[in-house]
Amino acid sequence: MAIKTKKRVTMKDFSTPSESLAEFDPEETIDLPAPYDKIEELPGYKQMKEGTRDRLEASLDDTIAVGIPKPESKEEEEKLVEAFLRGLHNLFSKENNWTFLQPLTLSMEHCARCQTCVDDCPIYEASGKEEIYRPTFRAEVLRRLYYKYEKGGNKLFKKFQQGDIDANWTMISRLLELSYRCTLCRRCAQSCPIGVDNGLITHELRKIFSMEMGLAPKELHEKGTVQQLEVGSSTGMNKVAVMDNVEFIDEDMTDRSGIKVETKWDVEGADVLLIHNAGEFLAWPENPGCFALLLDAAGISWTLSSDLVGYDGVNYGLFYDDAQLARVAMKHLDIAKKLKVKKIVMGECGHEHKALGVIADRIFSGSIPRESAMTLMEDIVFNSNLEFDPERNDFPVTLHDPCNMARSMGIVEPQRRVLRKLAPQFREMTPHGVRNYCCGGGSGFAIMSGNNFTDWRVQVSGRKKFKQILDAFSDVDPGPETKKYVCAPCSNCKGQIRDLFEYYGATEKSGLYYGGLVELIVNSMKLLKEPFIDWEMM
Repeated sequence: MAIKTKKRVTMKDFSTPSESLAEFDPEETIDLPAPYDKIEELPGYKQMKEGTRDRLEASLDDTIAVGIPKPESKEEEEKLVEAFLRGLHNLFSKENNWTFLQPLTLSMEHCARCQTCVDDCPIYEASGKEEIYRPTFRAEVLRRLYYKYEKGGNKLFKKFQQGDIDANWTMISRLLELSYRCTLCRRCAQSCPIGVDNGLITHELRKIFSMEMGLAPKELHEKGTVQQLEVGSSTGMNKVAVMDNVEFIDEDMTDRSGIKVETKWDVEGADVLLIHNAGEFLAWPENPGCFALLLDAAGISWTLSSDLVGYDGVNYGLFYDDAQLARVAMKHLDIAKKLKVKKIVMGECGHEHKALGVIADRIFSGSIPRESAMTLMEDIVFNSNLEFDPERNDFPVTLHDPCNMARSMGIVEPQRRVLRKLAPQFREMTPHGVRNYCCGGGSGFAIMSGNNFTDWRVQVSGRKKFKQILDAFSDVDPGPETKKYVCAPCSNCKGQIRDLFEYYGATEKSGLYYGGLVELIVNSMKLLKEPFIDWEMM
């Protein structure tokens, strides 16, 4: 379908109180193939409850992700503006932002405004090319504030070069919501000819709001890092609940596989400290169960930790707050040192990989080796004594590349080598690897579902990925009789893909299922008398 030309939203518009600056129109988004091409047969966009607009700021795009309460007085509004400007100053001071100041400043001062990155943004495309969703739009708002309030110099020159914008509450509240219309996939940074990173700029914006103003999505902060540090898990499960649940997982795995499965806890001196995304224990228990079975079968000395935070590799601080990220990461390091393990292995969780495998290097005073589960599983498949029967995986399989593993860390080939060996009908998405499209649930979106944000996730931010998945299986029977497996080695990605499949009815209509990489490996192990994957249980 044709994309209509959108009204250009200016900086003045962004700062001026008005109705929404953008509105999702299902007639102007990415086309999907049959049977998903009939808009009238899909659930509509959820309308906000009566009174919501009176309480919360919703003038950006008729969608609410953060849920910002409206100031009750002019004085409160002025205090919030002052806090924002204080945060803006701190963001560009070495004392307060030594971790990211250099790349942020480079991205602030060297954008050529060529808009090369725009066509690489799946959200911009799926929105019908709404102006405010351009990767450069929110960056330009911050850039103008930076030049006006922080950079100094000739005011006339600044106005001529950068335009002018005032820091008022309308602009700030919209900018906060807009910072949560980006999955931080950084595909735009990859396409920039001079390396400007609009994803980083969006991340730094979120830091101002959280670290200076106390404004962040509850799912990431209160129900995320705060709960994790107090209870031990971002899911709210304490040590007793997790260990009881894992005992049940072990029993179920033993029954299903015919092999004794027993999770190891707090083994001092183990070769491997395995840290899962705690969501796996609740939503996808077969994933930690398969890891337990595989590591034991391969003869690897391993353990989980029952210590606070030790059984949860989640680190939502990566998405919005450096202080929270550091608190969680230091807990993981301390636990590994306490257990005297040789290395940490990061389970199938993309943001755990980046938080613990990359960003944590900037804050660890003393480090410990960390390895991706992707390379560990590759080593087991190719170098252990285990035998495999690829014919057990003889169904169409495609691979979703989690952004933080592939694009941010370059972990691209290990999982593919495993799939090429163990999945006879493996096929790639287009594009894939470091050019993959985000699932649409990145940067914490997969767990954010307040108000009508879920509708935005499945209809806008995740639409490109859903089309990619459908296209990957276009050469086989499109109906539900042919079972099709989307390998998504990331807990947050699986959560988003689950929501996409449920919204579009993809399992019932197209036989689409999803799961991790370890399940496919275990499914092909000759030690098991029968295949492990049970389509009816997925």
